[in-house]
Amino acid sequence: MTSVLGLDRVTVGYGEGTVLSDVSLDIAPGSALCLLGRNGVGKTTLVKTVVGLLRPRHGQVLFEGVEVTAKPPNQRARMGIGYVPQGRLVFPQLTVRENLLVGLEALAGGKAGALSEVLDLFPVLGEMSGRVAGMLSGGQQQQLAIGRALVARPKLLILDEPTEGIQPSIVIEIRAVLRKIREETGVSMLLAEQFLDFASGLADHYCVLDGGIVAMNSSAAELDRPAVLDLLAV
Repeated sequence: MTSVLGLDRVTVGYGEGTVLSDVSLDIAPGSALCLLGRNGVGKTTLVKTVVGLLRPRHGQVLFEGVEVTAKPPNQRARMGIGYVPQGRLVFPQLTVRENLLVGLEALAGGKAGALSEVLDLFPVLGEMSGRVAGMLSGGQQQQLAIGRALVARPKLLILDEPTEGIQPSIVIEIRAVLRKIREETGVSMLLAEQFLDFASGLADHYCVLDGGIVAMNSSAAELDRPAVLDLLAV
């Protein structure tokens, strides 16, 4: 079976510095991989490489078996890569509805029903559809950012630190929605996260980055939780 996402010996850096070195990973269709690691180990760099914001020095990025290493972000979005960036990055001067309509631009097929599907997942977005996004709370903006990515019906949903700066009650809500997405849709998922407790139960596979390399690669069933926590605490 062709992986929905494949990284083959990817090396990425800024200037003369190297952040990721020879990183390889695969995500099977319909499965979820959690990318764990402390701040500064390269999680966001890897995510930006997958969505096309960074170009690797070496290695390949493949999406559904097609090399996309040189393709720009808009082409990858139309191929089916949905992205929820760190810090949410909603359009603050646009309304909630307008933000969601921006996400629809990446939907290659028919758009009928896509918006209502997202509003079913996040009822608060429907209640606040006319409100300017910059006036929403951090948790509401995170729900909007996830909804904006999902409205395009991606084949791969990428979330970069979705719990950052979110109050605990909303973190619980977001975790429940991600579980619902996993259970009710066929979307594959790449979740970059630094907290194992949030990620537990959401992924089929776990990959821990440390020092720019893959320090641990494990299925959920065989995950050595104490060893992961040690790597996250170093």
